This record gives sequence, structure tokens and C-alpha cells, in this order.
Amino acid sequence: MFTTVLMIEKPLAQADVELVTTLHGDEQVSFVVLMQPRGDQDRLLRAVDDVALGYLEDAARETKVPKDESARQPAERALTHSVAALKAAGAAATGQVVEQHPLDTLREVVEQHHADEVIVLTAPHFVEEFFHRDWTSRARHKVGVPVLKLFAHQD
Repeated sequence: MFTTVLMIEKPLAQADVELVTTLHGDEQVSFVVLMQPRGDQDRLLRAVDDVALGYLEDAARETKVPKDESARQPAERALTHSVAALKAAGAAATGQVVEQHPLDTLREVVEQHHADEVIVLTAPHFVEEFFHRDWTSRARHKVGVPVLKLFAHQD
């Protein structure tokens, strides 16, 4: 079985589930989903990205992002939804909310599960990507498996 660590920052849309579950054709894939709570960190960068993408209402909402502690509950709900959606599509899936530094957690999970690849499924982050500070760019230097970046479905 092929094992994929899937890093996400929002609940998987049905289009996202179809994309990640069909990447390897008929091969059986199991997923370990890592959900990053959306907290105070990088709020300015997210607002700049929202403005660059034309999502002005989202940029304005960045001032209402919950503090790290209260961000855990929405992250847990998003994780539960995403794992259930992957299972409904016929994939094996487990998951966890990231409690510490995301890249350290990623490395540990890749080693623990003997993962074959990492997929980072996020919205575009122009500022971080330009400076190679996004999860994908940094993960490529931390884990010993291929890291694929995919853009999440936007509503």
C-alpha cells in the first residue's frame, strides 16, 4: 500500500478528495492527514495573499482569526470531515491536528508511517511562495520523500 502524508489547512472539498485519491490510479493509498490550525501566525501574509487573489472580504476577515487556543476546535472539525471524506472515497485515512511546529511534525509522521510521499494541499500563498517560505519549499529540505504541492479547491 502507498502511504501519503497529506498536509491541509482547511477541510477537503469533494474536488480535493477526488484529486488526491486518484493520483495513483488503481493503487491502494492510505492517508495520514495533518491539519494545521489557523491561528495568529502569518496573519499579515494571509491578508496580502487574499488581496492579491482578489478576495477582499477574506482579507478583511483576517482581523477576526481566533487566537491559537481557540483555533483548535475548528481544526479538529475540519480534520474529522476530511478523514471521513477520504474514507467515503474508499481510502484508508487517519489524521491529527498539528500541535507543534508543522515541519517537525511532518518529519516525525513521515518517519513513523514510512510514508512514500507528502502532498501539501493549500490555497495559493504568493508571498510565502515567492520567498520559498511556504510549507512545500521548506518540507522538501526536511523529509526524505517526494513532496508534491497541489492547490486546494476554492469555493
